[in-house]
Amino acid sequence: MNHLHGIRLLALDVDGVLTDGGLYYGSEGVVQKYNSADGAGIIELRRKGFPIALVSLRDFPATRRRAADLGIEILCLGSDEKAAALRNICRNLSIDCEAAIFMGDGLLDLPAIRTAGIGACPSSAHPLVKAECDIITKRAGGEGAVGEIADMLLESIKNG
Repeated sequence: MNHLHGIRLLALDVDGVLTDGGLYYGSEGVVQKYNSADGAGIIELRRKGFPIALVSLRDFPATRRRAADLGIEILCLGSDEKAAALRNICRNLSIDCEAAIFMGDGLLDLPAIRTAGIGACPSSAHPLVKAECDIITKRAGGEGAVGEIADMLLESIKNG
């Protein structure tokens, strides 16, 4: 995992990355399904002091609740300018964008994937996104793809 040496931020799209991309509508609004393996990986990264950011076009209460449950404090929700959001997050953390991984699955994620030092996507990502990513996980979005990236980062931190 030498290619992950120097990475200091994991920035994630939500729909299609942390979720399977499905939007479940009910009387209370949108409900999203999350994967516990992804959450476990995020929690372990946070325990190591590794910052996690969520960058999403949508701003759902369910996303904010999941972020709070996992202790994710860096949120840029309701933004379609994901590259600008990533640059702002990196500037606020005083790191270069080259020190960030951005994981996305859709065409709207491509500018942020191109801005980050490493672009990643789940196996379920759009083909044009896969073509531009450095890492394509074996698992699909919402099915442990983020957990895979977390494991890679934790291994890199361990071997440090």
